[in-house]
Amino acid sequence: QVQLVESGGGLVPPGGSLRLACAASGFTFSTEPMTWVRQAPGQGFEWVSSTGIANRLSMYADSVKGRFAISRDDAKNTLYLQMNDLKPEDTAVYYCTKGYLTTSPGGGPGTQVTVSS
Repeated sequence: QVQLVESGGGLVPPGGSLRLACAASGFTFSTEPMTWVRQAPGQGFEWVSSTGIANRLSMYADSVKGRFAISRDDAKNTLYLQMNDLKPEDTAVYYCTKGYLTTSPGGGPGTQVTVSS
C-alpha cells in the first residue's frame, strides 16, 4: 500500500534552513505529481508546494515563494523540500502527499518544523 514517511524537521532559529525528505513506497513514484502541505498549531492544512513529473511545473504558495524549493529524486523514490530563510510563521507539521495542488495530507506521520529563537 502507499506509504509516505517524512523526515528532516527540527528546531531552527529565524533565518535558518532545513531540508525535509519524504520517502515513498507502494506506488510508482516517478509517475505521480507530489505535494507538500503543512499544518500549523490550531490551523487547517495549508498547501505549500507541488511538483509534477520529472520536476516539471513546480508551484509554490506565495508565503514560501523564493525561500522554499521542492525537488524529487525518482531513483530514490524521495521528495524533498529545501527551506531557507525560515520564519516563525513556518512553524508547522509538514506532510507529503500524492497529487498536485492538494491540501490533503498523505497519511504519513509528518515532520515537525519549529522556527524560534
